Amino acid sequence: MRIFTAVPFTLFTLLIYNGFAFTTAAAVPDFWGQPVITWGMVSGASFELLASDLLIAVGLFFLFIEIMKATRIGTTALLDHMFSVFVFVAYLVEFLIVPQAATSVFFILTMIALIDVIAGFSISITGARRDVSFGQPELR
Repeated sequence: MRIFTAVPFTLFTLLIYNGFAFTTAAAVPDFWGQPVITWGMVSGASFELLASDLLIAVGLFFLFIEIMKATRIGTTALLDHMFSVFVFVAYLVEFLIVPQAATSVFFILTMIALIDVIAGFSISITGARRDVSFGQPELR
C-alpha cells in the first residue's frame, strides 16, 4: 500500500496530457488553445480559460501537493523522490522525442516536474540536517 502513496502527482498531468494529445488533440486542431470556460467580468472584459492554462493550473496544484509530500520522512519519501525522478525523465524524453509533446504546455509541465525533483530533494536534505544530533541523550 505504501507504493501507492509514493506515486508522484506530476505523473497524472503527464497522463492527462498524453490522453488528450493522442486522442482529442489529434482530431481537433489547436486543442490546447480552445477555451474551456468563458466568464464575463465586471469590467466588461471577457475572461477565457484555455485548455492549456487549465492543465498548467492542475500541474501547479499537483506540484503543491508534491512539495507537501516532500516533508515526510521514511522509506515512502525515498520511493516518492525516486519515482519523481523517473517521471521527470519520462517528461524529458517525451519532450525530446515525441512530436505531440513539442509544445509550450508540455515544456512548462516538464519544468514543473523538474521543480518537483529539485524541491523534493532540497526539502528532504534540509529536514535531515535538522534531525541530526550529536552526543548522548540526557537520561532523567
